[in-house]
Amino acid sequence: MDYCLQTFALQKQYGHFKALNGLSMNVPKGAIYGFVGKNGAGKTTLIRLICGLQEPSSGSYTLYGRKNTDPEIVKSRRRMGAIVETPSIYLDMTAEENMRQQYRILGLPSFEGINDTLALVGLRETGKKKAGNFSLGMRQRLGIAVALAGDPDFLVLDEPVNGLDPQGIIEIRELILKLNRERQITVLISSHLLDELSKLATYYGFIDNGRIVRELSAEELETACRKCVRVEVSDTKALALVLDGQKTEYEILSDREANIYAKVNVSQLTLALQKVNCEVFSMQEKDESLESFYVSLVGGNPT
Repeated sequence: MDYCLQTFALQKQYGHFKALNGLSMNVPKGAIYGFVGKNGAGKTTLIRLICGLQEPSSGSYTLYGRKNTDPEIVKSRRRMGAIVETPSIYLDMTAEENMRQQYRILGLPSFEGINDTLALVGLRETGKKKAGNFSLGMRQRLGIAVALAGDPDFLVLDEPVNGLDPQGIIEIRELILKLNRERQITVLISSHLLDELSKLATYYGFIDNGRIVRELSAEELETACRKCVRVEVSDTKALALVLDGQKTEYEILSDREANIYAKVNVSQLTLALQKVNCEVFSMQEKDESLESFYVSLVGGNPT
């Protein structure tokens, strides 16, 4: 698998505090990578490092295969667009003026493409309206437009829907999906809004206390969170024998507990287990959400 970003035992220390503590992560090309963690877990610190705003205390990372100590890492960073904490926009300028200013900063040879980018984010018709008079959602979309200057293929967004109303959240979500599907832009989204991330992400990295505690694909997460019936019995070996005979999918958790991934006819299962001298103690439906999965990994809640 090809990766836009990989980090290896990355550390960032401020005095005695370790904001990153041996963080290793892998962002596949073409993914929408949900970077999940509590406030203060280290998400923004990681983003600052890969954008070149700070240097790691130890460890390393690669962008498109170039190590952070390579003098040519700047070439890889030119393939990135980022919003770190808040959009980098000038409130006393129009949307078009903001884009022109970013083009100048990047040293781009012409202003070609500005109108197309503004149309893409839904701001082509804002005319002479200053960004200071935009809604929060419009400012965020302008920030994404500015990050898209230079035609990057890796977009890094730090809490992109924080503070937005429901309509603004939907607009940003649809824009991110469009950029990923139509322009094949890899997106790293830092967020603690788990329900929103679940509508976007194709990969996840869960961070806690400055280190990744789990990385998995959306398919793997769906499997981990899917509905099941948790049963407690006297002998899971006997349970497995019965379920194999019924061609029912299951997972043995211990000598006494198992998950059954099917609709259970309680009477039929109980009778079948009685025939193999297996007693049923309890049955309970389980439907783990992304949030409960996160809590099971790191404890507490994501805010």
